[in-house]
Amino acid sequence: MTSLFAEFAAGYDFALDDYQVTACTHLTEGRGVLVAAPTGAGKTVVGEFAVHLALSQRRKCFYTTPIKALSNQKYHDLVERYGSESVGLLTGDSTINGEAPVVVMTTEVLRNMIYAGSSTLTNLGFVVMDEVHYLADRFRGAVWEEVIISLAPSVQLVALSATVSNAEEFGDWLSEVRGGVEVVVTERRPVPLYQHVMVGRRLIELFAGDDVNPELTRLAKEEARSQRDDSRRPRGRSGNGRRASGYGSGRYGGGAAKQHLEASRHLVPRRDATIERLAAEGLLPAIFFIFSRQGCDVAVGQLAGSGIRLTNAVERHALVEIAERHIGSLSPSDLDALGYDRFLAAFTDGIAAHHAGLLPAFKEAVEEAFSAGLVKVVFATETLALGINMPARSVVLERLVKYNGETHADITAGEFTQLTGRAGRRGIDIEGHAVVCWQPGLDPRAVAALASRRTYPLRSSFQPTYNMAVNLVGTVGRERARGLLEQSFAQFQTDRSVVGLARTISLAKDKASAEWAAAACAEGDAEDYFRLRARISAAEAEAARLRRADRRSETIEVLRELQVGDIIDVPGRRHRGWGVVISDGLGPDGPAPIVLTVDRQTKRLAVTDFSEPPVVAAHLKVPKHFDPRSTTFRRNLASALEAKLRREPPELTS
Repeated sequence: MTSLFAEFAAGYDFALDDYQVTACTHLTEGRGVLVAAPTGAGKTVVGEFAVHLALSQRRKCFYTTPIKALSNQKYHDLVERYGSESVGLLTGDSTINGEAPVVVMTTEVLRNMIYAGSSTLTNLGFVVMDEVHYLADRFRGAVWEEVIISLAPSVQLVALSATVSNAEEFGDWLSEVRGGVEVVVTERRPVPLYQHVMVGRRLIELFAGDDVNPELTRLAKEEARSQRDDSRRPRGRSGNGRRASGYGSGRYGGGAAKQHLEASRHLVPRRDATIERLAAEGLLPAIFFIFSRQGCDVAVGQLAGSGIRLTNAVERHALVEIAERHIGSLSPSDLDALGYDRFLAAFTDGIAAHHAGLLPAFKEAVEEAFSAGLVKVVFATETLALGINMPARSVVLERLVKYNGETHADITAGEFTQLTGRAGRRGIDIEGHAVVCWQPGLDPRAVAALASRRTYPLRSSFQPTYNMAVNLVGTVGRERARGLLEQSFAQFQTDRSVVGLARTISLAKDKASAEWAAAACAEGDAEDYFRLRARISAAEAEAARLRRADRRSETIEVLRELQVGDIIDVPGRRHRGWGVVISDGLGPDGPAPIVLTVDRQTKRLAVTDFSEPPVVAAHLKVPKHFDPRSTTFRRNLASALEAKLRREPPELTS
């Protein structure tokens, strides 16, 4: 351990883990590093050591993050350690000391600086890419790859990632395009994480030993049984519907949503009941994730209106001081327009929201108060999970479905890991707790599978755009631009998969050749025989297809010619019977007549219902103004059909 590293490590109030020491050693020796570790494991220590190295070597270090909130927080952290003269901030909203030796910025800002050939890049020695797994983001992820590919070879890269299952593959790519990048992986969380499900007013552990808690399985079965019972009720204003699958999103159609919600009402926990339970179990402070800015604000109002107070007099006094310090530059009229009184009332009760739409002064007050342990519950969107240093004793996920930019979809294992990783404060808590709230249709086994997948593959989202190509050509020229695009992680992953497929095909061909050789004998050419058999099978299959096509055409023709009153053989899944045509019609596949069966049921027939063309067995007079919705009309016509079949029983065709 060098004296420089020892000096750096002495600045922390905990001993550094082995993986942190290993990664910092690689940086000291002049190599880049990819650090893949669970959320909350302290991988940012490695990025901070890169800052320390840059300052000691009189070189620059850029610390990049995916979101402005994380940039702002990291800026304040570094200012506290190294002073405002040494640290700058560049985001879309703020420019502070941009020529400082250490500059915190969003990744897009660095990409734009590279394309513009900014003089700020002079003497750049280190780039820290925090949350680098964000390159899988379908909308913004390509920016990370552009930066990695375009940085000067002399820059040491420090890539900090959540634990991914293909860290070695990603590290191989980094070494390919950057040279000399070491991979350091750990799956150990400093604070163990326990999983729970909040059901009604009960907090139930998700796992019992190595399996799903049988109590949760029983509740899910009872809920499903209740839903099936509801679905058997006659159709009415409440309607009917089909249950959706997944982690439990409440996605039901029509009146079935109301039925299922009613059946599950006692299982779905109220927000205030959830917080009260966590407080009783000593699991506060908590981050309560709701994937909607408006939903977070509404939740704060609901909790504040419920009368819950989570702070004592001393804490309330401290919270007032924090709030007043952050809103000092705002006028009384501004505060009134911003609803400051409502914010302060909930804030002093230990309740707050945190999302991108919150006023920066309010947001900074929330971050400071939560970090100090004064705010006990924060209702937050997922941006809080992206590395912002606001860990809690527990994390609550109200739903496991979120809007991904195009549709509402189940969250991924990676997103679940990122969100729940906020639980458990290193040096404060001996364990963290993740709580999933019960929702209609929740499948405990699906949730358990989600929670037990601690790693997930990192996939490139890189897709060259016209704007990217123009910038690259303008910056580095046509040939260099082509080379850079060919170096993307997406291309690297594609090439590797192609190599694997080619090898599989080659092995299959070799095996086939060996099998043909083994089949050779003196009685004849086995290969010719089997190839002839294959051609015969193909000819038979084609003949069968043509026969089916002929039968389909004939069926369409017969259905088209049917008249009201014709009695035909009605196909069924369990048994066949007779029906009388009461109406013609058209469906998506052609003619689709409606028949009335002997048991008074109406059925619309389609071409696909018939394996053979139907045969008209007889004819029955149907009243001119027959109303199929009338029970009397259906009963009388069914009786007439039954009587005719008794008098003149037709034969079912084979």
